Order: sequence, then structure tokens, then C-alpha cells
Amino acid sequence: MTSAETVLTEPASASMHPAGPAELLERSMPHGSPPRHQAFVQALATEIPARYTLELEGGTAVGDFGANVTRGGVLDYQTSAYFGIDGWREHPVFLRPRLPAVEDFAGTLLNLTSCGTSSNYYHFLFDVLPRYGTFEEALPGRVPDAVLVPHATRYQRELLALAGIDLPMLQPSPGRAVRADRLLVPSTPNRDLAAPRWVTRWLRDRLPPSPGRQRGGRLYLTRGDKPNTRRYVQESELWPSLESRGFVRLDPGTLSVQEQIDCFHAAEVIVAPHGAALSNLVFCQPGTRVLELFAHNYVHLGLWAISQSIEGICYHYLVAEGGRSRGASATGVLTDIRIPPARVLTAIDEMLA
Repeated sequence: MTSAETVLTEPASASMHPAGPAELLERSMPHGSPPRHQAFVQALATEIPARYTLELEGGTAVGDFGANVTRGGVLDYQTSAYFGIDGWREHPVFLRPRLPAVEDFAGTLLNLTSCGTSSNYYHFLFDVLPRYGTFEEALPGRVPDAVLVPHATRYQRELLALAGIDLPMLQPSPGRAVRADRLLVPSTPNRDLAAPRWVTRWLRDRLPPSPGRQRGGRLYLTRGDKPNTRRYVQESELWPSLESRGFVRLDPGTLSVQEQIDCFHAAEVIVAPHGAALSNLVFCQPGTRVLELFAHNYVHLGLWAISQSIEGICYHYLVAEGGRSRGASATGVLTDIRIPPARVLTAIDEMLA
């Protein structure tokens, strides 16, 4: 279950290099409707483990979820955690009767891949990039021969370049397993979608806004009009009222990463249905006001957690009617959001007041 146990199991080929200390996150209840939603109540205190880099001689990185296997065939669960499972026995690496054909890599390979990072902006920003920060902290001055990291999309390549990760890159895939002479695996930085303070600090330092940007602006982030994409269904009804209040409608996916950083850094007010674009809250300044819209059966805490790790951001939420979810359940991950525009406008006006 833990990397410490992995090292005890195979001390001749596995070792841990310590980095930063453990962290206790104590967070405040956000403003929202319905008040004191259970998903937030359950996450007001979160323990973040100490960070480290695991080194495996003859270690193998498996799949696009970044499972890490020792030379002796042991899955290191702590660096290979997956969505919605309770332990290593449920890990998807065991759904196949055998590993993919293993290809050998001569040299030292740094694995930054983890679940969700192959195609999701939020997970790439918060789960991939800060792992590189942990590697630098644990092994200063060490230069791997290559890095295993998703880099097929434009935003992935832009983020890697902006973060200064300039190494030969291998692309992970579901059917790929790479065994390295030495496999370096930083600990997972964003456990339980917690956005630890050290992660937000690292991202803000590493990905600064362009110089000379002026503060100001109200943003509404659209998710388009395609059904079953977590879009806000009544957007066309709401928009005239937002426009009259000085909002600009923005699709962040049409912008470069640097343009997204700059827009969020300059924004004073942001209203959006839940989505990965709100990951860019990490670049906002103190005083920014945020309203996040949720479906009734899917309340995701990752973006609220970002706001809690940056002093001075005023976060509000609005959950659609139709039943109360018990927590950050994935059952409604693609449910479209239906909230009467009048209710949204009331929440905005209350937030601005």
C-alpha cells in the first residue's frame, strides 16, 4: 500500500529519496447554495503525506495511468493510485491476465504519468507538473535520460515548455510498459484533489503571467452546447443578463496556455459550470470572486481546494436541485447542469455585494 513497504520488500533494488514535509490542510466552509453541502463538510481537514521520489532499479511503468512495478513484480500502490478504488487489489493493472509486452529503456527514466493525466487539463496541471517539482526537491542536480509523460496535445507541450521541462520524452499509452535500468517516480502531489499549498505555490512560481497585464474583467466560462458534457443548459437565457453586468464569455480551450494564465490572473470575477478550465484559478490574484455551478449529482472539490490554497480568493458554489449528492461522486460526471437563470443571477449579485 505504501512506498515505504515497497522498499522494505525489495531493499536491494528500491529506495526512497525524501523531499518536503507532511502538511495538514484545514479549510473553511465556502459560501453556497444549498448551504453546508456535505461534499465540502467532509473535506474541511485533509492530511497530505510527506513527499519523496521512489527509485526502482529495473522498475517498470505500465499503461497511461502510470502504474509502477518493481523488479520483483510488486505494484507500488502509493505512486500508482487510481480513481475510486480502495486499495491495490482493485487497481486496473490487474484487469489484464498479463502485462503488455515490456520494452527496455537503457538509462534513468523519470515517470510523471498518473491516472487522468493523458487527456485532462486539470490532472495534467496538478498531478503531472508538480511531480517534477518533487523530483527536483528530492534529487537536486540529477538529470534523467528521459521522462515518461503525456505530450500528444498542444496544451501538454505548452505546459511542459513553460515549466522548463526540457528532456527527451516518451509517450505513455494503455498498451505500453517500459522497464528502465532506473525508474524514478515522484510521489503523487494532489492526493484526494487537495491542491496542497506547496503545489499552488510551485505552479504560480513556475508559470507566471505575462508582464504588464492590467487587473480587471468579469469572465463567464462556457462549455458549449453539446449534450452530456456538463454544460450549463440555460446559458443562452442567462447570457444577456451577464453581458449587461459586464461579463465576457470565454472558451479557455481556444486559448494558448499562456493566454489562459494571463486571463485568469487579470480577472476579478469568474462564473463557470464545473470543468477543468477552472484549474486556472491557481493563477488568480487575491480578491478574485468565483462562482462554480454544479449538477445535483456531481460535486467535485478540486477547484474549491485550489481557491483555499491561495489567500484572498472568494469562492461560492451553486448546486442544481434534484437531490443531494453525498460527496464528490463520479456517478454524474457528465450530467448537464440545469439551474434557473434567476437563481444564478441572485447568487452572482450576492457574491458581488
